[in-house]
Amino acid sequence: MEIKFDELEYQEKAIRSVVNLFEGQGIKQSNFTVVSNDLQGKLWNEHGIGNKIDLSNEKIIENMTRIQLQNDIAPSEELVNNERQFNIEMETGTGKTYVYLRSILKLNEQYGFSKFVIVVPSLAIKEGVNKTLEMTKSHFKNQFNGIVYDSFTYDSKKLDQVRNFAVDSTIQIMVINIQAFIKDTKNQDQSNIIYRESDFLSGMRPIELIQETNPIVIIDEPQSVDNTPKSKEAIKSLNPSVVFRYSATHKSKYPLLYKLGPVEAYEEKLVKQIEVAGIRTENNGNDAYMRLVSVSNTNNRFSAKIEINYRSKNSIDKKTVTVKQGDDLYIKSNKLDAYDKGLIVGDIYTAEENEYVEFMSHDAILTKGKEIGGLGEDVIKRQQIRKTIEEHLEKELRLNPRGIKVLSLLFIDRVENYRQYDKDGNQLNGKYATMFEEEYLKLINKPKFIALRDKDIPVSEVHDGYFSVDNKGRVKDSTGKTAADDSTYNAIMKDKEELLSFYDPAKEYIASNNKARKMRFIFSHSTLKEGWDNPNVFQICTLVDSKDTITKRQKIGRGLRLAVNQHGERQYGFEINTLTVMANESYEEFAEGLQSEMEEEAGVKFGVFEKDTFAIVMRVTDETLGEKELLGKEKAVELFEYFKEKEYISKNGKATDELKLAMKQKTLEIPESMIEFKEAIIEKVKSKIKTLDVKNHEKSQHVSFKKEVFLNPDFQELWNSIKYKTTYSVEFDSEALINIAARDLREKVIVSEVKMRYVKALTAITESGIVSDKNVDTYLTNVEHSYVAPDIITYLQNETELTRKTIIRILKESKTLKEFKKNPQMYMMNVAKIINACKRESIVDGIKYQRIGDNEYYSQELFSNEELTGYLDHNMIQSSEQRTPYDYVVYDSDVERKFAIDCEQDPSVKFYIKLPGWFKIRTPLGNYNPDWAVLLEEDDEQKLYFVAETKGSILSEDLRPTERKKIQCGVKHFEALDTHAELVPVESLEQLQAIARGRN
Repeated sequence: MEIKFDELEYQEKAIRSVVNLFEGQGIKQSNFTVVSNDLQGKLWNEHGIGNKIDLSNEKIIENMTRIQLQNDIAPSEELVNNERQFNIEMETGTGKTYVYLRSILKLNEQYGFSKFVIVVPSLAIKEGVNKTLEMTKSHFKNQFNGIVYDSFTYDSKKLDQVRNFAVDSTIQIMVINIQAFIKDTKNQDQSNIIYRESDFLSGMRPIELIQETNPIVIIDEPQSVDNTPKSKEAIKSLNPSVVFRYSATHKSKYPLLYKLGPVEAYEEKLVKQIEVAGIRTENNGNDAYMRLVSVSNTNNRFSAKIEINYRSKNSIDKKTVTVKQGDDLYIKSNKLDAYDKGLIVGDIYTAEENEYVEFMSHDAILTKGKEIGGLGEDVIKRQQIRKTIEEHLEKELRLNPRGIKVLSLLFIDRVENYRQYDKDGNQLNGKYATMFEEEYLKLINKPKFIALRDKDIPVSEVHDGYFSVDNKGRVKDSTGKTAADDSTYNAIMKDKEELLSFYDPAKEYIASNNKARKMRFIFSHSTLKEGWDNPNVFQICTLVDSKDTITKRQKIGRGLRLAVNQHGERQYGFEINTLTVMANESYEEFAEGLQSEMEEEAGVKFGVFEKDTFAIVMRVTDETLGEKELLGKEKAVELFEYFKEKEYISKNGKATDELKLAMKQKTLEIPESMIEFKEAIIEKVKSKIKTLDVKNHEKSQHVSFKKEVFLNPDFQELWNSIKYKTTYSVEFDSEALINIAARDLREKVIVSEVKMRYVKALTAITESGIVSDKNVDTYLTNVEHSYVAPDIITYLQNETELTRKTIIRILKESKTLKEFKKNPQMYMMNVAKIINACKRESIVDGIKYQRIGDNEYYSQELFSNEELTGYLDHNMIQSSEQRTPYDYVVYDSDVERKFAIDCEQDPSVKFYIKLPGWFKIRTPLGNYNPDWAVLLEEDDEQKLYFVAETKGSILSEDLRPTERKKIQCGVKHFEALDTHAELVPVESLEQLQAIARGRN
């Protein structure tokens, strides 16, 4: 296969941005003398050829400013340190190597420049550049009328290449590692050969020949190239005429000529969209699961964040808790039984690369990134591998018919987990390879995959790894930065096109091509974290046991490029180009981490307004000529300060509710001097805000207490009828409790087995942040798991406060103990919950209230102490008459709203109160706060006092058991007051009035 290279507008724009920097430059070259030895050792002179730029810095700045305006970039106005260095920002996967290679040829075509040095940070990127040079050779010859150019990788053993670089009149492209020309100041002889005098060059140093050419230097990934004083000095030593810096993550603030960041690349669909999948365990509280997230030492106060299982009301969830020395994980887990084994935090170690937590009186040592307890890493890794295979095969069903081969890339932590060797040196499968083959065979034989074109390729041939090798030819772990990795890069670069090609059993291939064509799953260690990508990588899976040294951006960068078909033609659209990342964390955590990396590495500030945010805002002044006017830095600062004064922007640059409300209501205010830019300013503001969901502060209303209400006789009468406090006593029948609890356990106890939840969500990259789609795909699977059975009787004793004898009888008579084996912790939690509910109901059935006395009551002065606030358009109505103690009534539901309105309008209601939160009745099920107190007058003389509980339905079966029992307690409370006040549940005022008529 030969990959086709389209002429894409965004790439052409990036190329023009570089070429047009030299507008006004004629075709010129510089000449110098090179002394050489011929074969007989005689000296002779040659003419060296170099670049010559006649433009002044003023003209360069003028060109630069014009280019920046055309590209919607705020003008830089000057060169940094008077150096001709410029940034070109291109997101990973958008073809920056192709862009700068094509720029080289354009610069030669237009201005005659012929000497170029490409500086790279690593072996991997060096091989990637060389591969692109190889792949584009014929393409560029066709594009540039048979242009001749020579490219080579600097090799200190081949200094003739440096001489040719200096003297050859054709385009010369040198690719060089930054390490090859950094001076070693500890060695006065300067160990790098590039700085040594060479007899082959008649005593000249190789660096001197390069300097004489005044090369145009291109830095690939500058954040990793000139990130130290020595490397910056090394770049200067090349004597560059101009430096162009290409990266997705610029650190140095040189003038930016062109920008295609992650947000723009996503919005224009120039890269794959990303969906993130994660696998998490659920309902597994049977082991003391622990994962050390981080450690901290602030002023010698040591702490750690540990992810543990946490017992919530109805489930067991993973939760990250902060601990210090002496903390008990049993308490931190909300008394989850599995942690009741002396897991008291001891010493916390914070040394970099050696972070861990010890526990007192326990052998466990928890290292950073490592898990203890839970299902075990291999169980989760197997599920990750299985789901990666399944996602892969699903995509093959859709994409193979379009001529697109699907690849998956799996990152592993240790090579031995994938490949091992027996005593005779024979290669064996490691555990990941074994898991892969077992799960692949299960899935590929499913009926829905029976028609796949590659179904019959043996499982051992559909996967392989690209790893460094030792001197015995055995694969090994490596950092990805050593000479030993050269063979790895060479192999995968050589296989790049073959990996994209389908295997056809009817054709014959050479052995290496045959292998690459059959392969669809690629395993890698750290080697492929940079420098290599493949357009048809559609799945990336992370299989790590400990600290992951490969960043999220490095991982996704291997698969962001748009896919190609069997003709090498680029395919467009997210319906094809979706990269599934199988993360070893939840999709929310991955998205959050990826956003943090983008903010830290690429300088992207999601959702943050800065002083220059509006500098690039433009308006069209002449549509015919395409002329634009830039708001500019000065006015941008003015607008930023104006927004801060208006409290549209917080101190940390985030949008406030005031700004969101103004955007929602289309009332955004801007200075009069910028009114012509308003539309563009609004669009920029929109891009920075994730959501406009905000409460209307203009409708916010403070509720005031009416002091004159104290004098209202109706208020006094009503309040005196309900204000007294009570105490209660209980008695219940133990035998009845056992029977009821056993019955409810039989009917209600449902135990979920330990499960793994596979969750997948699409992500969108916007200026406001990385947003995960709320519509997620979820997949649950049961997991076999061994555990130590807990002491169920002691646990239930502590949770229910019943005797062991009573608990044993309930369990035996319920006949549900078989459920205990499925998931002990969930069974115990459910049983305790059901028994306690039965116990409370039994208690309520036998409860007796008694008024404490005449001096124990709620004082009416509490009304004036309470501060209430509501929203006029959301949860409050104005009270029009002297019927209630507040000028507004705050309600909690539509039923309450209607009840309040009816009370306002019905003349039979002499007085009503929405009872405040401090008006509580004590019950065995917790405090109970009734809704309303109402004074009704019948026939202008009969007064009735009611406490009303308003519900959408008052049918017993429609009320929650706890609600029903609390109301039952409330009824008995008011009966004990003996003040003629009565609590009744009603659906409306009309229903309350009907009850009142029945009391007459």
